Amino acid sequence: MLNGRLYRAAFLPFLFALAIAAFSLTGRPAALTSTLAPDAFEGARAFSGLQAIAARYPSRRPGGPGDQALAGYVARTLEGLGGTAGGGFSVHSVRFRGQTIDGERTLTTVIGQRPGSTNAPPILILAHRDAAGRGSQAELSGTAALLELARVFAARETKRTIVLVSTSGGSGGDAGAANLAATLHGPVDAAIVLGDVAGRHASRPFVVPYSDGYGSAPLQLQRTVADAITRETGSNPGAPSSLGQLAHLAVPFAVGEQGVLGAHGVPAVLVQVSGEHGPSATTRVTRERVEGIGRAVLSAVGAVDSAPEVSSAPQTGVPLQHKILPAWAVRLLVGTLLLGPLILAADGLARLRRRRAPVGHWTLWTLSCALPFLGCAVFAYLLGVIGLMPAPHAPVPASGLPFNASAAATVVVVVLVLALAWVAWARLLRRLQWSVRPDPNVVGLPLLLVLLAVSLIAWLSDPFTALLMLPALHLWLLIASPELRPGRLGSFALLALGVAPLLLLVAFYAHQLGLGPGGVAWTAVLLIAGAHVGVAGAILWSVALGCAVVTGMLTFATLAKPPSGGIVDEVEITIRGPLSYAGPGSLGGTESALRR
Repeated sequence: MLNGRLYRAAFLPFLFALAIAAFSLTGRPAALTSTLAPDAFEGARAFSGLQAIAARYPSRRPGGPGDQALAGYVARTLEGLGGTAGGGFSVHSVRFRGQTIDGERTLTTVIGQRPGSTNAPPILILAHRDAAGRGSQAELSGTAALLELARVFAARETKRTIVLVSTSGGSGGDAGAANLAATLHGPVDAAIVLGDVAGRHASRPFVVPYSDGYGSAPLQLQRTVADAITRETGSNPGAPSSLGQLAHLAVPFAVGEQGVLGAHGVPAVLVQVSGEHGPSATTRVTRERVEGIGRAVLSAVGAVDSAPEVSSAPQTGVPLQHKILPAWAVRLLVGTLLLGPLILAADGLARLRRRRAPVGHWTLWTLSCALPFLGCAVFAYLLGVIGLMPAPHAPVPASGLPFNASAAATVVVVVLVLALAWVAWARLLRRLQWSVRPDPNVVGLPLLLVLLAVSLIAWLSDPFTALLMLPALHLWLLIASPELRPGRLGSFALLALGVAPLLLLVAFYAHQLGLGPGGVAWTAVLLIAGAHVGVAGAILWSVALGCAVVTGMLTFATLAKPPSGGIVDEVEITIRGPLSYAGPGSLGGTESALRR
């Protein structure tokens, strides 16, 4: 089935695309700077305020009494800075129902707004109050810094309107940020989310730009905040790696509130010294840290406020050293790499059609291997809908819903449902009088067709997701071709290499978020139960996993004797004879032949 010449020729467009991509590299935008001194932010005041509210409100579960009482304290503090006529804030509170780590709760968002001198889009500064664990001073430090920034802005005139927001639900689900993003009127110039700004333990990067949607925060905003942190703290805040950018572009996944804002089109970054995974409830805090980060945020806001125009386009390219590879170039490269399997699939389909092989039957059989995974996803979703498990609509940090005994029991139940789904799949195929085992001589092409269709759909929606499937699409061609299928060890090696990108992606997120094997499984269940993975995504991933299972079956099938009645490969005719032309002269019966 595999035509080597066609496959090699299909790489010619990729070479042209590679040359085009090389010329498409662009430079990174420069960071914005401010001439205003950020000394107005008093770290000692912010730190003492942090200790005071932590002692007064030690328990702040989302929507609980401590969280609601702290919301009232934040509102009174903002109101105490005076109204807009005297340079203060106009304050109002919004109550709504949202999904949290404790199920659906009534949450309160406190919004303070101070008008600017121009009609330019506002700057949003946000921090959440709630926490999963008791105390959690590092997680509360964002609220303390927010209140100190409010005191500074109440006495400082700005060009852009300053909007300060205290939300709940940030411990898991980001319901407050999601409700705010859905009710915003007009565009926002930039949003800075304050997370752990006082923790003693540092984990880079300090500026987290990732979104729950496609892309991340504008690179200019990222660099502006990072440069401000470098100036004010004297330390390197780090930067997202190219691997991290690729992972978040391929599978958008962010546990901070900047992720929800970014998914709604708001250019937002999270400032957090404990990195992407966030602090624990026992993380110790320091005054020097909150002072340096607070002044850096004030400097960054001043830089954005004084800039004539700020880029708000999401960052969808991949940083390579000091250049950016745009997303359209990645789409072009991935598209040309799909040409080889596409041409081979068309050629193989023509060959098997001439042999009258049941390609349609085995294509349906391959698609049926997605049903157990899809049924398991539906079961996990129903667990969240009926309330048998918490189902926040956004990714949850490990500290919000830890992998405990209850979570382990839920994961075990979901795994058992998956196992039962495969048993039901086998019974369904027997009832339909279909074989449970694949025909190793035919099923390779249907496997290629289905995997190619999934890759093309992914390529149209997100080329970085299709990038994950390229190794499997190319390497599994050898397994799909009966005449080139290697032995047991070779097939297992190709199978492992094909799924390696997905495993590396899972390992990356597990490392970034501090998840163990159980935590990874628990997070996957939460993403499905909370509908963070949509219907289309669940179907595509189920089909892709089904293709991996079929490939595994073919790997075992290489050890078995081909079934009787299998399709015999075509034999290329190289001489004249009974199989081709048998006219005069073919058997030497002419006068000219007798003379010789």
